[in-house]
Amino acid sequence: MELLDHQYFRTPFYGQRRLQAWLRAQGYKVNIKRLRRLMEVVCWRTLYPKARTTHANPKAYKYPYLLKGLDINRSNHVWEIDISYIPMRRGFMYLFAIIDVHSRFVVGWSLSNTMSAEWCCSVISDAIDTYGKPEIINSDQGSQFTPEDYVNLLKSNDIKISMDCRGRALDDIFIERLWRSVKQEYVYLNPCENCHELWKGLSGYFDFYNHRRLHQNLGYQCPASVYGGKNAA
Repeated sequence: MELLDHQYFRTPFYGQRRLQAWLRAQGYKVNIKRLRRLMEVVCWRTLYPKARTTHANPKAYKYPYLLKGLDINRSNHVWEIDISYIPMRRGFMYLFAIIDVHSRFVVGWSLSNTMSAEWCCSVISDAIDTYGKPEIINSDQGSQFTPEDYVNLLKSNDIKISMDCRGRALDDIFIERLWRSVKQEYVYLNPCENCHELWKGLSGYFDFYNHRRLHQNLGYQCPASVYGGKNAA
């Protein structure tokens, strides 16, 4: 799984068959059924055609994608949320994060060994209490983002619900770039032994990312300077 996680940022366009062939070339004999399961665990998202890496509830209502053509020009206009796989020396954890699209400021994050709607709702609620509510929250169509608890949380705060379209991997490009930064700049360079060490290391990294890391797309400013909200500095 750690090998797959590394390879994703080199060849995100690889589908299941091509990835299976690549693994065999590395000396790993993996059948397609096992590979699909591992791709789901590490949250592999093939650019096109999109691999089924998100477990959607077929009975749940899917909300439309609201960001196409939208001019996102202020803080707390749009937040993007997602969950990613984080490897450790022994085992792995899931990382949930919320990024303000305009400023790239991470307004909330959390680690867990399971993925649940309750966990995501708790982090979103804390972010709203700290930074105020956004106008829109965009997510994928995963089962953590379609239950009543999640939908009711957003509706009770008058937040519009936006969801990525199936087969459109670039709809959540901003938080995908965050995952790339987190993993390439910290996780892969600092393999952690346990959950406590990982949490401590990520705390330091997100503080650096928000307050000291300069972004080219922000005119070489840090996200906190652009965000400008309370508790951002």
